[in-house]
Amino acid sequence: MTAPQGRTAAPESAAPAAVPSPHHRPGIVLAVIVGCQLMIGVDTSIVTIALPRVGDGLGLSAGGLAWVQNAYMLAFGGLLLLGGRAGDVLGRRRVFAAGIALFTAASLLGGLAGAGWVLIAARALQGVAAAVAAPSALALIATSFDGAARVRALGVMSAVMGAGSALGMILGGVLIEAGTWRWVFFVNVPVGALLLALVPRVLAETARRPVRFDLAGAAAATAGTTALVLAFVRIGEQGRPDGAALAAFAAAAVLLPAFALLERRAREPIMPLWLFTADRARTAAYTVQFLLPAAMFGTLFFLTRHFQDVLGYGAMQAGLAFLPMAGLQFATVRFVPRLLPRLGTRVLAGTGTLLIAAGLLWLTRLSPGDGYAAGLLAPIALLGLGGGLTMMPLNALVLGTVEPAHSGAASGVAQTMMWTGGAVGPAVMLTVQGAATGDGMAPAFATGAALVAAAFAVTFALRGRAPDER
Repeated sequence: MTAPQGRTAAPESAAPAAVPSPHHRPGIVLAVIVGCQLMIGVDTSIVTIALPRVGDGLGLSAGGLAWVQNAYMLAFGGLLLLGGRAGDVLGRRRVFAAGIALFTAASLLGGLAGAGWVLIAARALQGVAAAVAAPSALALIATSFDGAARVRALGVMSAVMGAGSALGMILGGVLIEAGTWRWVFFVNVPVGALLLALVPRVLAETARRPVRFDLAGAAAATAGTTALVLAFVRIGEQGRPDGAALAAFAAAAVLLPAFALLERRAREPIMPLWLFTADRARTAAYTVQFLLPAAMFGTLFFLTRHFQDVLGYGAMQAGLAFLPMAGLQFATVRFVPRLLPRLGTRVLAGTGTLLIAAGLLWLTRLSPGDGYAAGLLAPIALLGLGGGLTMMPLNALVLGTVEPAHSGAASGVAQTMMWTGGAVGPAVMLTVQGAATGDGMAPAFATGAALVAAAFAVTFALRGRAPDER
């Protein structure tokens, strides 16, 4: 693959290219990679809509139910950097398959759980598995496709990453109404088994890199990121900073700078710092990938509450209410690969963030008496349209500015930004909402709009054209 102009060369030597697969069929390859990402993305939200039934079935308190979600987010967010680098070093197909296998086993354990602590442990294992598989999934796009085919593949992948949470709400509602909460876990088992059967047949393996693994950096990154996510999860749970949240913030304030110092000295860092320092556009893309999920995850949380608590929707109806968002996001992404060479990352991402901000500002006017069609359909559509325009160009820029040997680390950072933002956003919006009185959910949606406005400002630092088109 010819390196596009503007790509930032890594200071280390490139790893050998992927070994060609005799069964290479682009459609099947993409289906396997995207299938794994969809399973992981859906699982971040599919359980949310099942929590009331889980509480009834296992006798979990409100605090216990919070940890059904928190265990997943902490393990996932804390280990993404490690998972990304593991794929670069050990071989991406190997690490990808290991993540799918663990995720499938953890899902089976969750579905069979007879006690709350078993379910929480299963969710933590799902988070570990997702952190192992997800960065290699995005990196495999970079090494399995070239040129225009890679742009199209990234479009599909970005749609799944962006719409996964909304799809989880829809699927969760359908499964719960049709059966039991356990189905939201069991549904992953046949999907995971099918993916595991296909992985060695359709995906090419990348050679192992005989390098020394950055164990100190991995430990500091995992502990520091986990502490940061824990602090915001705790704020979201309590509605304000408490002693545990402040202690977690203090730990993160020590561990994350220590991690940066370790990475400066490491011969093979788990997160090469040049990913942030060598290319201003890539740094801007990472920043937007943090801010947008922060607003979107918080918005999904508050919309779910509005559907169920204010409009009185059941699980299935609440899930289906997100269908316009997910549908428009997938529809929009079909056209983005054609628009990207003409308009560039800056225009598409800037337009997308403006549409999302408009949708959130519209939601600030939402009142309890507004029905779905009059008060919610249009802003939800704007959120889906904006997300579809934004996510794919950002992923294309991030992967287009690194050599294939470092695509795992680059995608690990991208997904760390996304999922850390997904933990921070709801906590910030809950804190603002808790401090306000008498304004419905308007303060929360206004906070989300402010986060997206900041993302729009950052888009001016993005490249005017896509890296692969230079």
